[in-house]
Amino acid sequence: MSDSSRQGEVSEPLEPIFRSGFVSLVGRPNVGKSTLVNNVVGRKVSIVSDKPQTTRTKIRGVHTTSSSQIVLLDTPGIHRPRTLLGERCNERSVQTLREVDVVCLLVEADSPIGPGDRFIANLVKESRTPAILVVNKVDLADAAAVAKRLSDSSGLADFAAFVPISALTGDGVDLLVAEINARLPEGPEYYPGGVVTDQPEAVLVAELVREKLLAIAREELPHSIMVTAEAFEEDEQASYRRPDLSVDGEDAEENLAPEKEEVLRFRVTIRVERDSQKGIVIGHRGSVLRDAGTAARLEAEQLLGARVYIENKVKVDPNWQRRGHALDRLGL
Repeated sequence: MSDSSRQGEVSEPLEPIFRSGFVSLVGRPNVGKSTLVNNVVGRKVSIVSDKPQTTRTKIRGVHTTSSSQIVLLDTPGIHRPRTLLGERCNERSVQTLREVDVVCLLVEADSPIGPGDRFIANLVKESRTPAILVVNKVDLADAAAVAKRLSDSSGLADFAAFVPISALTGDGVDLLVAEINARLPEGPEYYPGGVVTDQPEAVLVAELVREKLLAIAREELPHSIMVTAEAFEEDEQASYRRPDLSVDGEDAEENLAPEKEEVLRFRVTIRVERDSQKGIVIGHRGSVLRDAGTAARLEAEQLLGARVYIENKVKVDPNWQRRGHALDRLGL
């Protein structure tokens, strides 16, 4: 073929590469993993609290663009366990390190690198998964502190990138997303467009109730609470009254749900370990449980785009964090 013929050819444009993969966020408790997941996804998929070990299971948040899909795993904070639940949370977090395409290790800009950070960094190093060091909470530290944290982190592992961010304000998050995308393999769209989490609606509602309880009774409420929920249909129960308060079957009588309006209905069970803790969760004349239920319902309605009915019940389940069969029953 002559050169002139080749010059006349029109080459077909190359299709853009779509990258996708799973990314594990690891770090000590309260370093901001859940806040970061919510920021990247653009809406709440993981509850946020300054209580340790708020996240007890791997929660997936999905960030999709025209060229990539990042599936974020919000893992429990790795810590020195005191209960069987703590041991299982640690195991769950460590297990993800070899199952994902990228690991993001979060440390705090306003706290020195400590033994816990070094321990987790060593686990990241042993996994040999591409890793990014994320210095979070730069909104709480000055430039000198952030620079020192980046410097101190450099020897922890062979990180592919170092990114300072504020998961709360969003500062630096776009750069982090770009660094993650650069390290994802070519792959499929694991979740359809528009999907931001694979958590069932009942799990979201249960987590929202737990978040609101932790926020309202932050000083008194024990960490040893577990909240589960199940969806049910209207014909499974003859009558409904207060969506936000039910203590061992006793319903309040205000804020009635419309009889014929389509409503997402959830039975929520709040487990504590002792009778004294039950009173804390319920509050004076049911005030804590009522306020937490109302706040959870209103936020659930915003997130799910529908009316929500929540029927809360408090149950004493002695030493549930330390009993293997109890954790198995709860899926922990």
